Amino acid sequence: MTIKQALEKGTIMLKGENLDSPKIKARLLMQDILNKPRTYLLVHDNQIINEKILEKYFKNIEKVKNGIPIEHITHQKEFMKLSFYVNENVLIPRQDTEVLVEEVISIAKRINAKKILDLCTGSGSIAVSLAKYIENSQITAVDISKEALMVAKKNAKNNNVENQITFVKSDLFNKLGKEKYDIIVSNPPYIRPDVIKTLEPEVREHDPWLALDGGEDGLSFYRILAKEGKKHLNSQGMIFMEIGYDQGQAVKEIFESEGFV
Repeated sequence: MTIKQALEKGTIMLKGENLDSPKIKARLLMQDILNKPRTYLLVHDNQIINEKILEKYFKNIEKVKNGIPIEHITHQKEFMKLSFYVNENVLIPRQDTEVLVEEVISIAKRINAKKILDLCTGSGSIAVSLAKYIENSQITAVDISKEALMVAKKNAKNNNVENQITFVKSDLFNKLGKEKYDIIVSNPPYIRPDVIKTLEPEVREHDPWLALDGGEDGLSFYRILAKEGKKHLNSQGMIFMEIGYDQGQAVKEIFESEGFV
């Protein structure tokens, strides 16, 4: 079977499950298993594939059909035009979060903010991106999960910013002492447990619960950010957060109650 034939069959198999972007997923799995770029598949589409490789490719197609995120097979996810290693210990970076990162980069450059705290760093996608795109920045990346920090450290090294990031295993601010920052940024867990149960299986069954569960009303982490965050901000410091689509007013009220305007 040729590369082209395998891709066509893989796409048909994924289409049968009504999955999003079956053609792209079939192609990404092929790139991963051959360790070749997209252009190679296009130029060598008539190349015959080794039977063992072919068998592994279709096993991976079956895994995706059964709800395993493709990123947990390829262990790769692009974010902010950078490549990140991911596994089952971290939340897969979402494109929506790029909006948050781009805003932080823009304002950090405008106010010359260099000392930045990233809470709930997970894969390190935010911390690494900030280190990469804000010159001379010094980032502190915090997570309660040592497994997540291992992934984040790997991503910092892979993107050549390990010297700009200090990794701290901590439950939010607990191990940070009296350190103050120009900017605090966080994509914390903000989903209610009852809502997590309704999420698509790819998320519900494979993303770490620790990275999803925001407490009974989904707002637990924002209360801590609001209450403790002020103690760790420089005089003109700012906090940036990702929130749920329906949490804007509630989060606003939480921060206003702690003196933020």
